[in-house]
Amino acid sequence: MYYIGIDLGTSAVKLLMMDGAGAIQNVVSKEYPISFPHPGWSEQDPEDWWSAVVSGVRELTAGVDKAQIAGIGCGGQMHGLVALDGNDRVLRPAILWNDGRTAEEAEWLNTAVGKEKLSEYTANIAFAGFTAPKLLWMKKHEPELFAQIEKIMLPKDYINYRLTGVHCTDFSDASGTLLLDVEHKRWSKEMCDICGVREEQLPKFYESYEVVGTLTPDAAAALSLPEGVKVCAGAGDNAAAAVGTGTVGDGQCNISLGTSGTIFISSERFGVDPNNALHAFAHADGHYHLMGCMLSAASCNKWWCEDILNTGDYPAEQVPITDEKLGRNHVFFLPYLMGERSPINDTDARGTFTGLTMDNTRADLTQAVLEGVAFAIRDCLEVARSLGLDIKTSRICGGGAKSPLWRKIVANALGIDIQVLAAEEGPGYGGAILAAVACGEYPTVADAAARLVRVTETVSPDPEIAARYEERYQKFRRVYPAMRELFKTLR
Repeated sequence: MYYIGIDLGTSAVKLLMMDGAGAIQNVVSKEYPISFPHPGWSEQDPEDWWSAVVSGVRELTAGVDKAQIAGIGCGGQMHGLVALDGNDRVLRPAILWNDGRTAEEAEWLNTAVGKEKLSEYTANIAFAGFTAPKLLWMKKHEPELFAQIEKIMLPKDYINYRLTGVHCTDFSDASGTLLLDVEHKRWSKEMCDICGVREEQLPKFYESYEVVGTLTPDAAAALSLPEGVKVCAGAGDNAAAAVGTGTVGDGQCNISLGTSGTIFISSERFGVDPNNALHAFAHADGHYHLMGCMLSAASCNKWWCEDILNTGDYPAEQVPITDEKLGRNHVFFLPYLMGERSPINDTDARGTFTGLTMDNTRADLTQAVLEGVAFAIRDCLEVARSLGLDIKTSRICGGGAKSPLWRKIVANALGIDIQVLAAEEGPGYGGAILAAVACGEYPTVADAAARLVRVTETVSPDPEIAARYEERYQKFRRVYPAMRELFKTLR
């Protein structure tokens, strides 16, 4: 049997088809636009997502015996607000995870309601990218549209609705709404009241590996698939990527160098960082995880190479950066091009190059960008270590993980082994694995991950390079505090 995984990303949807043994049969990617109608805003039309999924699935399955396609699982960008009216029509463009318009609402939640109460209600504090602040913004600035909302959905849940006609969500994605009581896996009545939301406006819960329905006749016709194809609840992109890298069970770690960057630590027990510098979310395996999330990771390198250096040849820019130069760069880069979430939670933070001199080269600045992202991930790792978590190894995924140099920098800057995987397809592969579990191909997510995910290479820290990076990191961590008050004046 075949299983389709959907990775509903920020700039494109990536679809893959795997067989029951985990072998990837085909991969298709379809881009769609993103709009920035005002500075700091970030929106998309959900219809663009659906159109891309439809054309992508048709291309993905061309020439395949459609009767062999058993299930579909979706991993998607988190936190986005999709508001539907009573006829299930989209009321406004989706407000995305990287939209910064809700700084005022997030600040109000953290101060007026209070971080302690928010953590009690949801296990998390407010971040501008979360869904609840978006609802408060819409209630204040678009009251007529807010009054018409009948269903509140997340991006990948909207795709599942178009596939099955079911208003559904899973616990991992719902964790990022700031409306979920994560520990008890139920909608928080207190947060619903604060946001002016009725529980019936929110979708029904499923575990990520549970079947929510089968294709509707309309969806089956659009996709050229049988109506009996099962659709599972899927997961938020980071949880889906963690499944795809085998980061399930207790104490496993995955680092993602995608558009955003994450460090994801799975746990069989619920736990909260007392300072809320890390998110405490539900996991797609039915348990929990802690996660640090950077708003800009591989996107920093994309910005630097494509927008500033006017090149798409990323590897060529990295050729001059030899082992001898690692840990000896005197230029520091703060990767806060869209503000930052974990662990500083500062929408005013900005990117900077610090320490420039006349003898710096193009390669020095490229190296600083790669190192700045690694150091920012190290900031999150240090929070995990302060909680007593002893992370010695992490798997790695995302577009940035394809760079051998960046993998080496991460291993040495964090002082841990970095494992490279045979199939690195992130949330799409995780979605396909969840679909396989939902269809009974494997009994549990953990069993599927153990049998399907294979490590092909381990990058270990070099003691000498790691020692140099330790010295550089201790200086890096002083740059942001020195700039913090100035950033507030640069709005």
